[in-house]
Amino acid sequence: AYSGTLVAAGQGAGVVVATGMDTEIGRISRLIGEVETLTTPLLRQINHFGRLFTAFAITAGALLFVFAVAARGYAWDDALLVVVALAVGVVPEGLPAVITITLAIGVRRMASRRAIIRKLPAVETLGSTSVICSDKTGTLTRNEMTVRRVVTADEEITVEGVGYEPVGAFSSSGARQEALPATAAHLARSGLLCNDAVLTRGQDGHWRSEGDPMEGALVALAMKAGFDQEGERQDWARLDEIPFDAQHRFMASLHAAPDGKAERVVYLKGAPEQVLAMCDRQATAEGDEPLDEAYWAEHVAAAASEGERVLGFAWRPTNGGERSLSMDGVEKGLIFLGIAGFIDPPREEAVAAVAECRSAGISVKMITGDHGVTAAAIARQLGLADDPKVVTGAELEAVSDADLPELAHGTSVFARTNPEHKLRIVRALQSEGAIVAMTGDGVNDAPALKQADVGIAMGRKGTE
Repeated sequence: AYSGTLVAAGQGAGVVVATGMDTEIGRISRLIGEVETLTTPLLRQINHFGRLFTAFAITAGALLFVFAVAARGYAWDDALLVVVALAVGVVPEGLPAVITITLAIGVRRMASRRAIIRKLPAVETLGSTSVICSDKTGTLTRNEMTVRRVVTADEEITVEGVGYEPVGAFSSSGARQEALPATAAHLARSGLLCNDAVLTRGQDGHWRSEGDPMEGALVALAMKAGFDQEGERQDWARLDEIPFDAQHRFMASLHAAPDGKAERVVYLKGAPEQVLAMCDRQATAEGDEPLDEAYWAEHVAAAASEGERVLGFAWRPTNGGERSLSMDGVEKGLIFLGIAGFIDPPREEAVAAVAECRSAGISVKMITGDHGVTAAAIARQLGLADDPKVVTGAELEAVSDADLPELAHGTSVFARTNPEHKLRIVRALQSEGAIVAMTGDGVNDAPALKQADVGIAMGRKGTE
């Protein structure tokens, strides 16, 4: 975990491996310190006007002085007083006040639209913006994972609904279904039980996930299927678990059957390729059958190509004597239930905003840490470009600073990026004369936000 990480759920022990400027936050702080503060277009224009006006006033004053003394016979001291008086009179003393008042009116109007302006010239710079670089999660998307599809050995089911609200219908092959088929319902139950997240409804009526976003989406799926999250977890009491770990890439839990039965059940979820390797059978409406690996590989690839994150689900009944879980006990002999595809849906207002920007000639670019395929799918849904070009962070590192401006100009999506990549992209766009606005919602966006002509930090709808 990085310095500053908040623990959302669970417990554990940590070993400190770096402090101060050697931490990730320290590295970001160093990048911020290296960014030079830019002058806004308005201030550049005012400074240019001031220099021209000063040169004009001095030149005109000198010529007038010479004319008054040489041609009109004025005494040099009288001529000097006249020139000074005229120079003072021609200076537009009210210009700074007029500019300040005008910008203040703009700040007030922006505040009425829930946008707080820290520096007055940023109001004018917003109107000059030619390129907008935006983060994806929490800015262009809702930052609320949603199960969009469930695939079993029998069929593929589309799940409706947005966010964590447990409301939405199911459909298969275009036909609406009132309830999930048995195998898909079993998958939904496994996703609810092998899960540490809890969905809660706030006073504003908005549903929120306390825990991992993908686990919250699984709870919402189960509730859409008619399961009660508290009731099911009480009935199927958890006896033991193997927490998720990036090394083994799955989570497993052992549950006691309801109504005092001696049966025990193991549920498991994780990376589909890992879960498939632990199974030798798959569940169908007619019963268990041999695992069809080609079928699952095809559907996993199809879900991933549409920008979905995919989880696989499996289960295994026990003889009732099993009271704890071990890695050896779950690494083989499981029954594959199916896969679920998750997506962080775009904000409706973001889709409309992107369309307005493109119609106004403003280019919108997505800079994200997500996988390239996922980012490209979201970009198509947002309408960032007719055929969005994707460049990854690894590809950026192979491009020199001299060649980067051309690449940045023609690219709509930058994926797998880190704070240094974001900073280079903004600088490359500015090197071609673009006025760049950068939106971000996390501390990793801070260097690029400072470098941009307009840095827009997301507030209530951001992730940080």
